[in-house]
Amino acid sequence: MSAIKITQIRSTIKRPQNQKDTIKALGLGKINKSVVKELTPQIEGMVRKVHHLVEISEA
Repeated sequence: MSAIKITQIRSTIKRPQNQKDTIKALGLGKINKSVVKELTPQIEGMVRKVHHLVEISEA
């Protein structure tokens, strides 16, 4: 599996609770915070759910 770097670029203020929970589950929570995760189907689905709040790049 390949690794991806996920960076939060937008705030979760005025977002639905499920999007806030997804951001927290990814290990994010503050703007410009980054995490490196293995690209699994579960992580891919979580990123797809909040794609407008995060930026994805190869790790």
